[in-house]
Amino acid sequence: MQQNIKASFPVVLGLLTAIGLFAIDMYLPALPEIGEGLHAGSGAVQASLVSFFVAMALSQLVYGPVSDMIGRKKPLYFGLSLFSIGAVGCALSPSIEWLVGFRALQGVGACAGAVICRAIVRDLFTGVAAAQLMSRLLLVFSVSPILAPLAGSGVTLAASWRAIFWVMVLAAALGAVLVTLLLPETRSEEARSQSSIGSALASYGTLLRDPYYLGLVLIASFGMASYMIYVANSSFVLIEHYGLSPSLYSVVFSMNAVSFIGASQMNGRLSRRFGLRRLIRFAVAGFALASTALFAAFASGFGGLPVLSALLFVAYGFLGMVIPTSAVLALESHGRIAGTASALMGTLQFVTASSVIGVASLFFDGTALPMVTTIAACSLMVLFLAALTLRPAAAAQPAEERP
Repeated sequence: MQQNIKASFPVVLGLLTAIGLFAIDMYLPALPEIGEGLHAGSGAVQASLVSFFVAMALSQLVYGPVSDMIGRKKPLYFGLSLFSIGAVGCALSPSIEWLVGFRALQGVGACAGAVICRAIVRDLFTGVAAAQLMSRLLLVFSVSPILAPLAGSGVTLAASWRAIFWVMVLAAALGAVLVTLLLPETRSEEARSQSSIGSALASYGTLLRDPYYLGLVLIASFGMASYMIYVANSSFVLIEHYGLSPSLYSVVFSMNAVSFIGASQMNGRLSRRFGLRRLIRFAVAGFALASTALFAAFASGFGGLPVLSALLFVAYGFLGMVIPTSAVLALESHGRIAGTASALMGTLQFVTASSVIGVASLFFDGTALPMVTTIAACSLMVLFLAALTLRPAAAAQPAEERP
């Protein structure tokens, strides 16, 4: 399979994965306007984000095993269709309750790209080669945090926040065309014949009994949570607290994606030189150091927008190394059930992120301190999990297929 990989693969997989993130990032600048338009408070508007996360988390548990049983492409088409229907519903929503519901439907569709594309990477490669492909995928994927808020701000100014969801329908249509024209089936007939509902349930049991897999997945999960808490709160903090315009907010928000992209593109070169486990230990330490420094600055009263922007730029740069590397290591030993393993990984990531956002929202006071505190807490959890999971005894375990 490796020799058949095309240069278009990272682009296609990146765009399919980015559709879910695009659906989050594009409407962030419009959150305050959505609240005004639907006569809803910030907590109710954030519920539309949480419903999206929860739906993505739970639905992945189905998409992963199904893609192992029937192949990767059919579930992708189904997910893109649901995503489009949800987007149309959001555009026509008469109240915040309808918006929250249709955002959940969007989440059910959006998660297909995320879970299945990770499985496709594992179908093709392992080890350093997989890390390289994952980083190339992330190069495309990471364009979303740069362009999506800017596009959302522009669409909102030119039309209204409802027009943002019509753009999402077009994005899903583009994804379906790319799957049809450029993406071959990577799950072999033989592998599909060995997968069933019973084997999927058994596979989940195998994964839940694998502490090395779970440790790596939780490293990525709390790392993702630290980013998603920024996604959920940044528009209120930067626009309402610091007074940025929606356009300037989009620029500040996208700076972190630039850092994430640059760092992730070094993964292949650094992992070849130092190894995946040494790379992730280094990146975790840098992420925790930058995040706790950010908390210390705000807790002591020396924080502000420049400090927030600079230290998040550094922290999320290290996070750009942590998330793809931990994903590659977690899936490395589970190629036979890559779809199921990717599904459980995605579910745990979004459940963790949703839980963190839900708890943090209880303490949100319109300032940056609650957000910064949560980011630092997540980084320390990542540091603890990395020390536990990547200790020499665990790292020495051979990467082999498990029944």
